[in-house]
Amino acid sequence: MSKKICNVFVIYLLIPYFIQGQIKEVNPPEYIKTIAFKSNTPESQLPILKLGEYLVLEFDALNGYEEDFYYKIEHYNFDWTPSILAKSEYLDGFDNQRIRNYENSINTYQIYSNYKLTIPNEQTRGLKVSGNYLLSIFNSYDELIFSRKFMIYENKSNVGVTIKRTRDIKHIEDKQRVEIVISPTGMQFNNPMQTINTLIVQNNNLNTAITNLKPQYTIGNQLIYKYDKESSFWGGNEYLFFENKDIRAANTGVQGVDLKDLYHSYLFTNYPRFNRVYTYNPDINGNYLITNIDADNASIESDYVWVFFSLLPNDAYKDKSIHVYGNFNNYAIDESTKLHYNESYNHYEQAILLKQGFYNYKFVTIDQNGVLDEGAVCGNFYQTENNYKVVVYYRDLGARYDQIIGLGEGSSVNISN
Repeated sequence: MSKKICNVFVIYLLIPYFIQGQIKEVNPPEYIKTIAFKSNTPESQLPILKLGEYLVLEFDALNGYEEDFYYKIEHYNFDWTPSILAKSEYLDGFDNQRIRNYENSINTYQIYSNYKLTIPNEQTRGLKVSGNYLLSIFNSYDELIFSRKFMIYENKSNVGVTIKRTRDIKHIEDKQRVEIVISPTGMQFNNPMQTINTLIVQNNNLNTAITNLKPQYTIGNQLIYKYDKESSFWGGNEYLFFENKDIRAANTGVQGVDLKDLYHSYLFTNYPRFNRVYTYNPDINGNYLITNIDADNASIESDYVWVFFSLLPNDAYKDKSIHVYGNFNNYAIDESTKLHYNESYNHYEQAILLKQGFYNYKFVTIDQNGVLDEGAVCGNFYQTENNYKVVVYYRDLGARYDQIIGLGEGSSVNISN
């Protein structure tokens, strides 16, 4: 009897571990800035790369200590629970190695060290299998500094992505839905209702991703997904943007500049757009790009600037906390992005330390229950141009890990009914 009670007690203790087993990205401390994580694209974004392609992580440490940083790579299942694969099964070489490539800033008011990790390298010769991965950065004391997710896929299926307006009349003006057609190439799906999982990502933002949709029906060997509510995203609005590649003069979106301990860039005060008609304004879907008009190497010659954001008040969000939102900090929401009301100027404002470049941003709100609303300030419009990526996972019967067998991409620029 006591043995049964003991077993039940052990299971009870393990339940929270499995429930809370999904890994989350860890955001960096204040002295770590400008984490650029990319593959074969120039933008800093969520890397989804083909098996065998290279991966680049770049970041700045602003404390001036020239610290040593180390990296570890871990493999995960489609739902971001730990994979059972041994490290030697997915990694060719070794991790837990020091990042050897770093340079100090040149001719900048803010001193910093720029670290750059490229995979494959001499120690980590490559990754052997597709799937979800987490890259974690540690300091010399084995303390976790930050982590970032990335994915590796294989071309074993064609993934068709079509963006349409929602069929829900209530949200027909402000939502977009994603239709998917998956066709295997050179393989056969076994029991796809159990073995296939999907992930739909809007504008490289994993925080709002839709996962775990199952095919509604099949036509031949094609899997068809034509959901309405289940695969719908808020349309949002085009991102606001500014550019300070020349920090000594006002540029796009910048009203004025000032030099104190560092340069200050004062952006034009923004107004709420949820109550206005949609206006097409090309953006880069929340991304950013480090650039400097006077630099040969923007990574170490670009300076850091205090960027002052401001927003006019409105009764629609007066009881909510307002944040600056974008991929410049991996869509993180914290005290550094929170706007505060300034009675003297009758607007909300916040200053964020950012590296020179071109930035997309928008304002979002958090209510008292912690619920994020991306359209409370900027609005939701079905016409908004958004990028969508569809990742297809497959675990064959008896397999030990979830492989990614296809990647599809679509844009709502040609959205249809």
